[in-house]
Amino acid sequence: MTPGGAGTPEGNLKALFWMSGALASFALMGIAGRELSAEIGAFQIVFFRSAVATTILFVLAGRRLPVVLRTTKLKTHLIRNTIHFAGQWGWFYGISVITLAEVFAIEFTTPIWTALLAALFLGEKIDALRAVSIAVGFAGIVIILRPGMTPVEPAALIVLAAAFAYATAFAMTKYLTRWDDAFTIVFYMNLIQLPLGLATALPGWVTPSPALWPWVAAVGVVGITAHYCLTRAFVLADASLVAPLDFMRLPLIAVVGWLAYDEVLDPYVLLGAVVIFGGNYLNIRSGRRRRKKP
Repeated sequence: MTPGGAGTPEGNLKALFWMSGALASFALMGIAGRELSAEIGAFQIVFFRSAVATTILFVLAGRRLPVVLRTTKLKTHLIRNTIHFAGQWGWFYGISVITLAEVFAIEFTTPIWTALLAALFLGEKIDALRAVSIAVGFAGIVIILRPGMTPVEPAALIVLAAAFAYATAFAMTKYLTRWDDAFTIVFYMNLIQLPLGLATALPGWVTPSPALWPWVAAVGVVGITAHYCLTRAFVLADASLVAPLDFMRLPLIAVVGWLAYDEVLDPYVLLGAVVIFGGNYLNIRSGRRRRKKP
């Protein structure tokens, strides 16, 4: 184990640094989405996010662009990113209607959906611990939505559907990594979603006021930095350490919602999020157990 490498105390400290960047990026994305939703719709926000990110990725690719674009799985990229586009629209729509904390709490169901989809379509086995993790995750959803006890917000169901769309896209990403590297996958994600965003945004197009253009830039930049920082953290530390840090997104965005938008945190949302996190943590433990088996 090399000094400062994955799993070492120094590596864990570096992972904490990268997770701080991820948490700040995710929070800023939520704020940018809320600020932009005051004037423009979710389709237009997704378009701007893809436009800014694609521009940055073209610059980063430079002379490597022909290599980056080389893939034998273009059809899979098209399907994956159409589904992911729907998920992004649902997430930004939710940001504009319900509290930031509720959106982030429901989004934590994505790993639960991913585990279920990986078992159904990628042949991954569901052991007892993973089955419990999925059941616990769904219990968290029930706590947040409380069907039968209170009217269920349609926006909350849209965010839940967005989490399922994200999970589907993540499962397909796992499949694509057998042939393409991460940069190619991210590049195609933004490149494909750019025309999708433009086509859906044009019918209701509203040119943002000058005050919103910094938020337009922000939503594209943090869309890249959030996932890059999160990936770096997972490289440097075990998922059992990174996942609890990732969960800090919820209290952070709850405080932001309270301070910036006078949002009151529903205790059921917090409780449900804790239960969902418990399901995710069990899912991580299940994965570690399978990897240790000879």
